[in-house]
Amino acid sequence: MAHKSKTQRARAAAKKANKEDRQIREEVNGITTSVDVAEEVEEMKDDFRSKRAKAKAEKKEREAKAAALTATAAKGQDKAKAKPKKQRFKFFKDVKAELKRVTWPTRTDVLRWSGVVVGALLFFGIFVAILDNVIVTPALVALSGLGA
Repeated sequence: MAHKSKTQRARAAAKKANKEDRQIREEVNGITTSVDVAEEVEEMKDDFRSKRAKAKAEKKEREAKAAALTATAAKGQDKAKAKPKKQRFKFFKDVKAELKRVTWPTRTDVLRWSGVVVGALLFFGIFVAILDNVIVTPALVALSGLGA
């Protein structure tokens, strides 16, 4: 099941809040005119508005951060375009950095998996040899005998 995007979740929450707001209004208008219910409705509206305002503020912050990062990246690209540096041994530095990140297997793991590979090779080698000698060779002999 795919996850909903932030926009989809926000829309669903707003839709749910509007539905609840409508239901509460209907209850207030149709069933009861209690002051407590009306106050609860207003509190719910205020909560929803504050959540929506908070979400908008967070969105603006994210957009500002993204703009700042984009501007920083653009400056970096401008510098890179202005001064192309020769990095003759960058590849080897990158290789060395990657090799430091590698999780190397232990000696016992290497021996264990090597044994598994050798065992599988022996099994399939014997299996193919048996198929060849028991099924394929007699079939070829029988077919060559029919043609003569």
